[in-house]
Amino acid sequence: MTGPAPAASYAAPPTAPAPVSPRLSAAPVPPVSHAPPRRRGRLSLTGDRGTPTVLQTLLVGLIIGSLVWGVVAALTVGQHSSAAKEVASTSEPLSLAAQRMYLSLSDADVKAATSFLAHPPGGTPMPLADRQAYDADIANAAAELATLRSASTGVDSAKFDKDLAAISAGLPIYTGYVQRAQTYSSLGFLLTGGSFIENASEEMHLVLLPAASDIYSQENAALTSASAQATGLPLIVVCLLVAIAVGYVLLRSQRWLTRRTHRRINPGLLLATAALAISTIWMVIAFASARSNFGEGLGHGSTPAESLAQASIAAQSGRRFEVLNLISRSGASSFQAAITDAQKRIGPGSGSLLDAAASASPSGAGADAAAARDAKSWESASVKVFSLNPATSTYADLTGLVIGTGSGSSQAAFEKLETDLRSGIAADQVVFRANAASGSTAFDGLEVAAIIAMLAMIGGSAWGLSRRLAEYR
Repeated sequence: MTGPAPAASYAAPPTAPAPVSPRLSAAPVPPVSHAPPRRRGRLSLTGDRGTPTVLQTLLVGLIIGSLVWGVVAALTVGQHSSAAKEVASTSEPLSLAAQRMYLSLSDADVKAATSFLAHPPGGTPMPLADRQAYDADIANAAAELATLRSASTGVDSAKFDKDLAAISAGLPIYTGYVQRAQTYSSLGFLLTGGSFIENASEEMHLVLLPAASDIYSQENAALTSASAQATGLPLIVVCLLVAIAVGYVLLRSQRWLTRRTHRRINPGLLLATAALAISTIWMVIAFASARSNFGEGLGHGSTPAESLAQASIAAQSGRRFEVLNLISRSGASSFQAAITDAQKRIGPGSGSLLDAAASASPSGAGADAAAARDAKSWESASVKVFSLNPATSTYADLTGLVIGTGSGSSQAAFEKLETDLRSGIAADQVVFRANAASGSTAFDGLEVAAIIAMLAMIGGSAWGLSRRLAEYR
């Protein structure tokens, strides 16, 4: 039996792919990348519209700061250098000239009075050696007077000129009195000659020495002022503050540029920073060196020399009263009081001039110690002079003790003391001159270096920032 034929199996015919239009074909879409876009060679303007303004502001600010620093640095160096050279070449030599003039005048007065006693009435007007020493003192005083008249600066001109005129007019009056005293003494009129010696001494101590002391004080004040100007702090502090401010701006600018451009080094700003650092360090070293040199020169040279000079002046004043006491034959107690006061000021002893000089002068320690010993000897001899009993002592005894050359005499002790004091002054002046010369050259070349550094800072800042600005054009 035949069964029904099986149903035919039908399947959907395969569908052909739809034709694709050439216009709709496209390249495959790349996968989305989350990596940051690659930085191009120029700065992107998007979000950086204020950067050029900042760069321009920095450029103008750094140029102005560099100019300010250069002007202040040049002014600072110029003032310190000028003052330092003035100390070495003008103030110290003139102060020394004034000191020498005073000492020469005072020494001439002592020599004239001592010589008057040393030769017998009716003899030669003045022994040759004494005459030569006296003439040398007068000539030295006149030479120093001429130096001060022609070259002095930095003092009160009206008062200074008045003092110079007083010495110029009084010096021939003084030498005239001395000449008359020697003339009358050589003729046998000892009392008349003594009167003229006293007149000469009064002219010296009422006119010449006060004027010389004023000149010395003014020149010494000018020296102190010039030294203070050479080592003063105000200008150098201002210069350092300006350098710190400009340096801070330079460093912050470089950090800002590093963050904005991802460039670690800006050659122009690096050059400007290096120029500022080098010149500022050089200035600090030069200033510290000059300050140290002048401090050493003043503290261990000029100051102890001044103390010894005052000790010499006091010694000559005391010696004058010692001799005038013998010439006047008065035995006045005022003479002894004046000598005692002078010797107390000289020392040795706490607070004395010799003590001050010894504590400040390592270079003159030997001379200071010798001066202390001889000051004691002179003091002992002076005490002995005034302890002599006028009733039992002769004029010859007093004369031998005051102007004799034997050991124990006042004359011998005084001359040794003067030699020691002059040696100590000379040693201290060597210390001052050496340090002043070193201090005066500490700033050499620095003023030019400051100007060159300023130009390098301006050029470096312009170079470094203009390159960044060019990237926005």
